[in-house]
Amino acid sequence: MIILAVDSSSKVATAALMKDDKLLGEITLNDKKEHSVILMAIIENLLTANNLSISDIDGYVVSKGPGSFTGLRIGMATIKGLSFGSGKPYVSVSSLDALALSVANFDGIICPIMDALRNSVYTSLYKGHSNVINTYNESNNINVESAPPISLEKLLDYSALDINELIELIKSKNEKVIFIGDGVDKYKDYLAENCPNSFFPPNHLNLIRASSLGEIGSILLRNGKCDDSNSSPFYLKKPQAEREYEQRMK
Repeated sequence: MIILAVDSSSKVATAALMKDDKLLGEITLNDKKEHSVILMAIIENLLTANNLSISDIDGYVVSKGPGSFTGLRIGMATIKGLSFGSGKPYVSVSSLDALALSVANFDGIICPIMDALRNSVYTSLYKGHSNVINTYNESNNINVESAPPISLEKLLDYSALDINELIELIKSKNEKVIFIGDGVDKYKDYLAENCPNSFFPPNHLNLIRASSLGEIGSILLRNGKCDDSNSSPFYLKKPQAEREYEQRMK
């Protein structure tokens, strides 16, 4: 099964091709160009490099959020168009899950953080476990075959929290924690100062990887799960323009 996975939920645009459990190729661009300009170019270059075409793709994976409102819409629209045009299924996966998977071997709490502006972050909490069966269950725990097999147990549902709220929550756990995601760039020093038992991965892991998204999504697709035409991103926060409008209407 050949899978094309795409994430455009942050300033990073990334796409990956996977065949069964093997990564065929991945392209990640971390620049200021609009995702609407570069996303299809990334996909086309990735397919060309692997001597494949859209007709060879068996399924698609896309980020459902949280993250950039515009970026999420572009990614979802792109994959929906490819999916419906080719008659192949697609499934959406959280970017937070994909970030957590990158450090699933960490022996403690895994805390992905994405900058949500105004001193807040999109986040969730996980614990990694090894030696499990490769499945995705309805309790939102993610089990991914690896070496050794790894699963992620979700401790906190997807949330938008003030950075100080998150710090207090982490302190209450009284465990070591690893922070990962683009929020680390902004809050690393503050987190290190206020969460003494905190760890940070190498900088390149703070970029969301389409291959991590694809690992999770390929399991869902192989198990017959897919999204329909009504699927849409989840934002956790309303767009700023909508919040300002509601404030003026009060």
